Amino acid sequence: MSSNTRPLFTYTILVVIVMVGLGILLAQLTRSYFINIFEERVEVESQYFASYLERYTANEDVNEDELYEFSEQLNTGMVFISDDGEVLIDTVEAIQIISESEKQGVLSKVTAGSSEIREGKLMDNTFYFPIEIQVEDTEGTLILISPVKSLTNITKNIWLLIGFVLLLGLIVIFFIGYNVFSKYIRPIRAASNVANELAKGNYKARTYEGHFGEAGQLSQSINILARNLQDMTSTKGMQENQLEAVINNMGNGLVLIDEKGYILLVNRAFLDTFGGEKENYISYLYHDAIPQTAVHETVQKIYMFEETISETFVLPVNIARKHLEVTGAPILSEDQKWKGTVLVFHDITELKQLEQMRKDFVANVSHELKTPITSIRGFSETLLDGAMKDEAMLEQFLHIILKESGRLQSLIQDLLELSKLEREDFYLNIEQVEIQRLLHDLLPIVKQHADKKEVNLRTEIDGETIIQGDSSRLKQVFMNLLTNAINYTGSEGEVTLNFKEKDDDIVISIADNGVGIPEEEISRIFERFYRVDKARSRNSGGTGLGLAIVKHIVEAHHGKVDVESVVNEGTTFHVSIPKKFTKT
Repeated sequence: MSSNTRPLFTYTILVVIVMVGLGILLAQLTRSYFINIFEERVEVESQYFASYLERYTANEDVNEDELYEFSEQLNTGMVFISDDGEVLIDTVEAIQIISESEKQGVLSKVTAGSSEIREGKLMDNTFYFPIEIQVEDTEGTLILISPVKSLTNITKNIWLLIGFVLLLGLIVIFFIGYNVFSKYIRPIRAASNVANELAKGNYKARTYEGHFGEAGQLSQSINILARNLQDMTSTKGMQENQLEAVINNMGNGLVLIDEKGYILLVNRAFLDTFGGEKENYISYLYHDAIPQTAVHETVQKIYMFEETISETFVLPVNIARKHLEVTGAPILSEDQKWKGTVLVFHDITELKQLEQMRKDFVANVSHELKTPITSIRGFSETLLDGAMKDEAMLEQFLHIILKESGRLQSLIQDLLELSKLEREDFYLNIEQVEIQRLLHDLLPIVKQHADKKEVNLRTEIDGETIIQGDSSRLKQVFMNLLTNAINYTGSEGEVTLNFKEKDDDIVISIADNGVGIPEEEISRIFERFYRVDKARSRNSGGTGLGLAIVKHIVEAHHGKVDVESVVNEGTTFHVSIPKKFTKT
């Protein structure tokens, strides 16, 4: 049964119970009233029956037919039973309504002594009234038996009336109940359902506002509340999403700690830096979840001084080291109560590397310039001191001065070139380049240098492939790589130039079987002035800037350089360049 019809059904059951109870009460009252009336009537009639019976037994003017007629007129049968149990007179047959079985039932009750004298009883549809009398010398019991069909009819009419009233009442209750339900119960029920939906978080729920009175006001209030909650939730959701997006897309790590030291929030940048999942930090004490002592000291200082604190520390990540700066600030409420701490982690690794590169650059430039300048100055002073008079020594010193000045010029030229490549306004002269022809143009120059060192130069650059690039810069790249390969390959060694064409790019590989590069040095060979074998690099005339220039030019073409090397087995440089140049 639905909750909508339950109140109406309850009221209907209640009305039926009341009406049935009323019917039973009326039936019992009618029965009692009827019995009292019959007792009074029969008690009066019993005197007449007794006098008729005395006249009948005295053989006066009353005979048996008159007794029957008298019983028929009064609609009451008469049975006289002596104390010996003999039926002396029986006029019940005059009353055809009373059946034999009903008469025998009454007689059996009276003879059994279950009825008191002078007290009428109702049995089914028959009323009987026993009295003790004495007729002449015979004592016995006179039983008057009268049909009460009218009582049954009255009872039936009462129940019919009650049934009709009940039906009419149910109809009235239905209409009244439906009206009450429609105007009051249904709006309240709808408002209650909407309130339950709102409690569950469904702020889109609404109720019908067409009601009047207090129910209508309740519906309107519920809908206003729902709209306000939906607006608040929508605004709050948008703010939470925006805040979450900002926090998770911050470049710096963020940690929020409550007043008891438990971590409440970490963002994506923090997880990327320190590793692990969010579940490894949330709801844990900060000194258990974050092992770095610098962080612990920062939080402790914030608790002590209640001011912004900054510390730097080094975080080992596999074989690398990250330099981090943690800045912490207290979170205070409007009434200056402690609410927690917020920590922001800044990755300053690149700044440290740039600072170190600047220091190394200054030191390397100073060192690289110092050597040729010292040589030139020393030999010049020696010549001025008199060595110039010795023609052989003069020629030797002048050659050394020329060589050192040429080295100094190369160094300065490479520095200028590298500075030009790193400028923001640097641009490539993009043109259609037949890459195989460009490589073939370099071979005579490179081969001369290889023959001088007795190095075998082998090439695999067949085909005609057109790419978009700066031909002069690409020549600079491959010339540097080929020269390096020959310089670091011993006599009777081999340098291979290989070309491969792919769908979107080309790959040019330059391999040698020379000294090779240690694995831990590979990541640094593109740094300025970095040399794997410093003495040999200087003897070969290198400035230490060639690979840095190569890297900048290749990246300017949106390509990349990869290195494979094994010590004492050789090195291979793979240069990958897109066929089409895309401006960014």
